[in-house]
Amino acid sequence: MTCHSCRIKCQKFGRDRRGNQRFRCCQCYKTYSERPERLDGTNKSEKEIEQIIRLFVEGMSIRSIERVTGVHRDTVLNVLVIVGNRCERLLENLIHDLPVHDVELDEIWGYVGCKEKRNTTGDPLRGDSYCFVALERNTKLVLAWHLGKRRALDTLYFTDKLEEATSGQFQVTTDGWKYYPAAILQCLGDRVDFSQLIKVYGPSAGEEHRYSPPRVIDAVAKPVFGDPDPARICTSHVERQNLTLRMCMRRLTRLTNAFSKKWANLQAAYAIQFAYCNLCRVHQTLRCTPAMESQLTDHVWELRELLA
Repeated sequence: MTCHSCRIKCQKFGRDRRGNQRFRCCQCYKTYSERPERLDGTNKSEKEIEQIIRLFVEGMSIRSIERVTGVHRDTVLNVLVIVGNRCERLLENLIHDLPVHDVELDEIWGYVGCKEKRNTTGDPLRGDSYCFVALERNTKLVLAWHLGKRRALDTLYFTDKLEEATSGQFQVTTDGWKYYPAAILQCLGDRVDFSQLIKVYGPSAGEEHRYSPPRVIDAVAKPVFGDPDPARICTSHVERQNLTLRMCMRRLTRLTNAFSKKWANLQAAYAIQFAYCNLCRVHQTLRCTPAMESQLTDHVWELRELLA
C-alpha cells in the first residue's frame, strides 16, 4: 500500500472490524484499509459470492444458503440476480453462429408466485412459466433458452434465439407442441430437417395424476419438413437435461414450497445453471465440459472465471 499524499510505502497497522488489513503512513500518519474487490451492486467479497454461487448450483435453497453462509437471504437473491444477468449476457456473446448437427428442443415447467389456476390478478409475471431449452445432442451444449409462457409468441422468441446461436444445416427434434412447426419454419426455414416425437399417454388411475404424470404408452415419430433421419429423431437428451435442472434448482422441486416468488429471480437462476453446466461442470460421458467439446473453450472454467 502506497500513501496517496507522500507517495511512500505504508506499514501494516492491524486490521479493521471486518478483518481487512490496515496500513499507516510513517510520515503523515494517514491510515488506509485494503478493501477486497467486490461485485458491482453488492457489498460482498469475491470469496463470499463464489461460495453463494457454488452452494446454489449444487441445489441448495436460498434459506439454506443463508443458514450456511450467514448472509441474509435478500443479499443472496441480489447476488443471484446480478450474477444471473452476467451469465445470460456471457452465453449470448459466446454462443452464436455455431455449427451444429443434432438439436433437441423441449420445455420445462415451473411457476412464479402461484400456479396458473390461482393467478386471479392476471399478472403475466405470475403463474405458470415454461423454460424453452435447445440442446446439441452430441456436445450436450445448451445452445439457447427462453423463459416465458407456453404460447406462440414465446415459441417464436425462442426459435429466433436458436437461429442466432446456430449456423449451417442441422436436424431439429421437438415434442408435439403445436406452435413449433410454424415458428421453426419462420425462423430457420430450409436450414433444418424438422421432426416431432409425439408421446401418447395412457389414462391415470385414481388420484395418481396429482403426484406423477400418466404412463407413456407410445412415442410416434413424425417428420414435418426437410429430410430428417428417422434414427436421430429423439428428445431423450434434452429431457435428461431437464432432470438435471430439477435436481440442481431447488425452486423447481415439485410438491414443495420452494418456488420462485419473482420472475427475475427464476430467470437469473436458469441463467446461472445453464452457464455453469456449459462451462464449469464436467459431463460424465464427455469427460469435459460441453463448451470444451464444442471448442468454445480450451479448459474447465472455475467459478471465479464465470463471475469475472
